Amino acid sequence: MRSEIFRERVAKDPHNTLFRYSLGQALFDEKAYADAQEHLELCVNSRDDWMMPRILLGKVLLETGDTAAAKPILEDALQLAVVQHHDDPAAELRSILEDLN
Repeated sequence: MRSEIFRERVAKDPHNTLFRYSLGQALFDEKAYADAQEHLELCVNSRDDWMMPRILLGKVLLETGDTAAAKPILEDALQLAVVQHHDDPAAELRSILEDLN
């Protein structure tokens, strides 16, 4: 499993947010949503302008049934996608948010 590679890296350098993001992404891909959430939240809280962990955290929250918590995170990610000119993520986020309404 890819997550094991990043678990080792996080264990060696727990303050490295790139390792935390990669671990969260790997756990998400492995459908280990509850495990991914902790690492993605840390990334979201580390930088106000980091879009990708917000997208994944929002998706994690949707997968775990916490739509109320997911919506503002996904809206924040959409604002970042627009400001940073990331058209594909913006389109994906609009679609997700539209489905939540």
